[in-house]
Amino acid sequence: MSTTTASSPSAPAESAEPVGPVGPRLHWRVRFAFLALVWGFSFLFMKVGTRGFAPFQVTLGRLVFGTAVLAVAMAVKRERLPRGARTWGHLAVAGFLLNALPFSLFAYSELTIPSTLAGICNATSPLWGMALSLVALSEDRPTRVRVAGLGLGFLGVLTVLGAWQGFHGLDAGGTAMALLASLSYPVGWIYVRRTLAGSTESHLSLTGGQLLLATVQLAVVTPLFTSLPSRLESGPLLAIAALGALGTGVAMLVQYGLVAEVGPTTAQMVTYFVPVIAAAAGVAVLGEHLGWSTPVGAVVVLAGAALTQVRLGRGGRPGRTPLGKAAAGALREESDGTAPASASPVAEAAPRSAPSAPGRAA
Repeated sequence: MSTTTASSPSAPAESAEPVGPVGPRLHWRVRFAFLALVWGFSFLFMKVGTRGFAPFQVTLGRLVFGTAVLAVAMAVKRERLPRGARTWGHLAVAGFLLNALPFSLFAYSELTIPSTLAGICNATSPLWGMALSLVALSEDRPTRVRVAGLGLGFLGVLTVLGAWQGFHGLDAGGTAMALLASLSYPVGWIYVRRTLAGSTESHLSLTGGQLLLATVQLAVVTPLFTSLPSRLESGPLLAIAALGALGTGVAMLVQYGLVAEVGPTTAQMVTYFVPVIAAAAGVAVLGEHLGWSTPVGAVVVLAGAALTQVRLGRGGRPGRTPLGKAAAGALREESDGTAPASASPVAEAAPRSAPSAPGRAA
């Protein structure tokens, strides 16, 4: 839903080279499908992880595995961590807003709500992003189409929640935490844009520093509010490892390469597949129940989110972002506070219509 990234989930530095996997790269459609799958399954992994560990422990493990993947990538590319107290201060805030806070809120929310609902709540990030950008980013002017998309998206949210039934059978606390987690991503993206967009550090360096600081934050908080589990179960432990290594670490590296190759407009479309996969995984693997309002509302949410991304070009026609745009230019477009992630997360995710910020994963 992770993902400075997103999706997701994201890149504060506009002049750095794109981060991507080492060696021959797979076709971009294969990498696109990979991102959709790992970010969609992130909600299932969180649900399984909380069956054996406390939510803070799930988040800490996720960040440890994700940071380890980026550390290996930095070693291979011979990158160093950022320098300067100011940069580290901004990365600490970014790590909290884009990683530590949303990852923890999603983990806690899944104690009381299905993973399918958490995945759909994550899809509201583009809606929050547009609403915030209209207030915080003066250059982001509203249009009738985008405002209509915002209204349609929140109508979809009310449909998912069953507002006409008085939210009967819905855990208000868990749902509120999932929606707050989705709101945290665009707040973080806007902060990153205002503070780190001109950094000369590479994206990989900034992302590594951000995840490292988020890990430190959770390492301090977790022992204060949790106790060691009485036993280690292999299922939850493997779920956390997959959530961190794949959904936060590898997915972020893949996302950067994807944005650089096909541009942010195409890459951000992965956001719209995440709730679909999250719902399918929850039903097929965990046996979660879907009422008619959940998939219908999800479709309305995604339609509204898509409309909020429409930008009118010359002659009032929807603008397009050309494929194959250079990484710096693509990432510059992506940091407008409204494009989806993910991871991140994209973040992670993904985030997750919102800019890819480091560590964004659904």
